[in-house]
Amino acid sequence: MLYDFAARLVKVFLTLNGSKAKIYGKEHLPKEGGYIIACTHNGYVDILNLGVSLLPRHIHFMAKKQLFDMKLLGPLVSNLNAFPVDRENPGPSVIKIPRQLIKEGKVVGIFPSGTRSTENTELKQGAITIAQLSKGQIVPAAYVGPRNVGEVMKRQKGYLIYGEPFTVGAGKEAREEATQHLEKELLRLTEELKAKTK
Repeated sequence: MLYDFAARLVKVFLTLNGSKAKIYGKEHLPKEGGYIIACTHNGYVDILNLGVSLLPRHIHFMAKKQLFDMKLLGPLVSNLNAFPVDRENPGPSVIKIPRQLIKEGKVVGIFPSGTRSTENTELKQGAITIAQLSKGQIVPAAYVGPRNVGEVMKRQKGYLIYGEPFTVGAGKEAREEATQHLEKELLRLTEELKAKTK
């Protein structure tokens, strides 16, 4: 399968360049069943390191719709288990696809740290809503390290940390509390990771 081949290739590339992430907290990852990983995002190398860290399990990444419209990149992204999301006009598929994947016992990857603060909040709320409706666990994660190929080629080291999974109760209040908890956890994990890398 293309995903396995690409993941192995990426793993070798990152290892040779010393940028394969050192992982902390992997014991927090659920051993079975579907769940969500909500990870901080500052480039595309974090996506690669996240994918490699979970092998042999696959991650189904939520990706912006525009990537699928590109002639060469579109088919590739689809074959790498990503699914499109229109952030400007989100429809039912934003919830339906990841909910179904979690129901099937698969791992869904969401990067709630968007480039704009409004997008950032919306993506966090989206991750929480998906967890609530799917009754799946959500695992907060943080990444610190190279953001692009240039920084990988400079042999910058990568670090990835997983926090403790949590579930979201029923109702709007539970959703708001879980969103705040996720925000705090992403900040806490980032600070903890930065302290480990000093």
